[in-house]
Amino acid sequence: MIFQASPEEVFEALMDEKKHARFTGSPAKISREVGGAFSVFGGYATGKNLELIAGKRIVQEWRASDWKRGVSSIAAFSISGGAGRAKLVFVQTGVPRDAVEDISEGWKEYYWEPMKKMFSEAGKKSMTKDSD
Repeated sequence: MIFQASPEEVFEALMDEKKHARFTGSPAKISREVGGAFSVFGGYATGKNLELIAGKRIVQEWRASDWKRGVSSIAAFSISGGAGRAKLVFVQTGVPRDAVEDISEGWKEYYWEPMKKMFSEAGKKSMTKDSD
């Protein structure tokens, strides 16, 4: 995916609790430490950070609350680009077979489309007004 934002802005949208909540419309608790926990969408998705490289890479152990106990996946976000244009490559492995379609659609509907909207010119203007 290509976003009208810098790699740092994309990283911050995913890792900053307030920015994450702004584009998803749901509360988020996100540690910014390797080994730290996160919980988004009212606890629907939880896990921990396995690797964090500011502006470049996020790898998380990730699970949905409706998956069988002990089942988790690995979500990897690789970010590259320059000022005003970031490329995000996302790969998630280990999703239970019966959840693949729903999870894939969920990323599009609840992450990629709202992020694109947030980073559009209109979205950037409203973010500036809301900035912390």
